[in-house]
Amino acid sequence: MTTVRPALARRAVVAAATLGMLAAGGAVPASAQTRPLQPIALAVSLRLATADTVASAKWGTPSPIDDPAREAQVLGAVATQAADEGLSVPRVQQIFRDQIEANKAVQRALFSWWSVAPGAAPTVRPDLTEVRPVIDRQNTDILLQLREQEDLLAGPGCVPALVDAAVAVAAEQRLDALHQATLARALVSICGAVRE
Repeated sequence: MTTVRPALARRAVVAAATLGMLAAGGAVPASAQTRPLQPIALAVSLRLATADTVASAKWGTPSPIDDPAREAQVLGAVATQAADEGLSVPRVQQIFRDQIEANKAVQRALFSWWSVAPGAAPTVRPDLTEVRPVIDRQNTDILLQLREQEDLLAGPGCVPALVDAAVAVAAEQRLDALHQATLARALVSICGAVRE
């Protein structure tokens, strides 16, 4: 069982609630040209979208949702890329731990749904070896955005800019409630200095 730090859990709930309220309230975010964090929110959303395919690949098999070996590979790869880019390895690893946890939250929710609604369960099992390169590309995109937006990410305007970007991405991608909430979870540690 994963232990979540209370402060982190509160931030995730607040972020999810804020994202949900803004999206549900029909608030119109600023134009795309004034959303510098939209590319990172989109990259995170596209990475999160792979969770559905991963869940379909694992459903009905002995493959568990938690895959510590694969998670260690991902964290090791992003640590190497972060070091190459001069980014803080611990910060980048935390950001990607959040990506992994959000992805697993989608998988768990889908497994729960399919357990009670077997007719909704996938009938085709995707090949995980085809999904992993997509995840790796999104990881690289996220790292690129962390580097390109480092000044904004470290500044006081990051949280409102990120919420605005996330609302815009949720609307453009037509995310359901599950994917909106997990997007907020995946974005929870994005704001903050990324350089050592």
